[in-house]
Amino acid sequence: MKKITTRITPDATLDVLSQWEVERLAQTSSTHMYDTFRRCALAVLNTGSEVDSTQEVLDANKDFAVELIQQERGIKLEITNAPANAFVDGEMVVGIKEHVFAALRDLVYINNELNANCALNMEKQEDITNAVFHILRNAAAFKGNDQCNLTVCWGGHSIGEIEYQYTKQVGYELGLRGLDICTGCGPGAMKGPMKGAAIAHTKQRIKGRYLGITEPGIIAAESPNPIVNNLIILPDIEKRLEAFVRTGHGIVVFPGGAGTAEEILYILGILLHPKNKDIPFPLIFTGPKEAAGYFEQIDDFIGKTLGPQAQALYTIIIDDPAAVARVQRDALKEVQAFRRLKQDAYYFNWLLYIEEDLQKPFKPTHESMSGLNLAKNQPVHTLAANLRKAFSGIVDGNVKAEGIKAVAEHGPYPIRGELSIIEPLDALLKAFVVQQRMKIPTQEYIPCYTIVR
Repeated sequence: MKKITTRITPDATLDVLSQWEVERLAQTSSTHMYDTFRRCALAVLNTGSEVDSTQEVLDANKDFAVELIQQERGIKLEITNAPANAFVDGEMVVGIKEHVFAALRDLVYINNELNANCALNMEKQEDITNAVFHILRNAAAFKGNDQCNLTVCWGGHSIGEIEYQYTKQVGYELGLRGLDICTGCGPGAMKGPMKGAAIAHTKQRIKGRYLGITEPGIIAAESPNPIVNNLIILPDIEKRLEAFVRTGHGIVVFPGGAGTAEEILYILGILLHPKNKDIPFPLIFTGPKEAAGYFEQIDDFIGKTLGPQAQALYTIIIDDPAAVARVQRDALKEVQAFRRLKQDAYYFNWLLYIEEDLQKPFKPTHESMSGLNLAKNQPVHTLAANLRKAFSGIVDGNVKAEGIKAVAEHGPYPIRGELSIIEPLDALLKAFVVQQRMKIPTQEYIPCYTIVR
């Protein structure tokens, strides 16, 4: 594999800095933050890779390094042995360079402003939400967001060509109606809607916003796609998910695997809470006719575990991109009217209530996965939150370096619970495996979990 060594300076991100700020940035390379930044920078430079294992990416690029160089007029990054696909005729692609500096911006802000010097208490609900707000604001996520038109698109990075083309068609229809796109920033169903919307925005002479929201543990497995014009890195998966629902105005879900199921259960856990019953939040499940069976499985799983109350929170639209866009556009008008009535911000959903159980990081271990309460003797929104953790652990074991290592050393994560919960869960997971939705299908999938009956 050809690799390139170069030096780069920021064009737009981190372009005006004081000497004090430059010094603090330069110190980053000698702290514990360096490894995290190195992983994120490598992921950005590895855009287009067909590998979706963080550990494989790191193992294949052990000679990659990035160093911050302090100078009077700002900073430079010296990048050693970067993947050649990030360059054209020896010059780094502009969008990829922006993403490298966006990663630096967010990681330094989180470390220096939130972790080290901030008065926020990360054990308190309102402070966690404020931390998410500050990270998004620092990344200029709210710039130009003076109306409720940001559609969050969730779906798998490992999808087939028919499903990928459908996500582009939906993005195109959304873009024609003036809606902007926010995704997890990776390939597959995260790239397609942005690509389609970019064409539609060009036709409508709209300067589109394409927000990509990720976190350090998963970015190497889902390298940012180049269409993203505002990459934002949150500290962990829970804050990433909160950023989606706080800054987005509605959600469209495409077919996916364990990560998509985690996202679905996260938003259902929020919308099922009694405090949120009157807050409009459009949620659409959609795919081509070939994916009709997939959404039947998802709907069946939700019905058997969370019941009809949860099924009533979303609309399923099959093989009709224009209908998806029309329903979403009309629903977002209702969202904007509600926010205006309640004097809530258009750019950040302050009114939405999110319990601590959905905010605090869940660390998947064999003990924590085995100890999940997957039973119906609890509020339905709490069960949804616990099911979300189960899928989060599966994502961890599938693609994240720490999870892959833990499973390799100690075996699959055990998942146990009531038969009425784990039998539908097992059936859904088996369907994901058969449909090759767990990972990019470069080799046979070996489950990182086991269902204990």
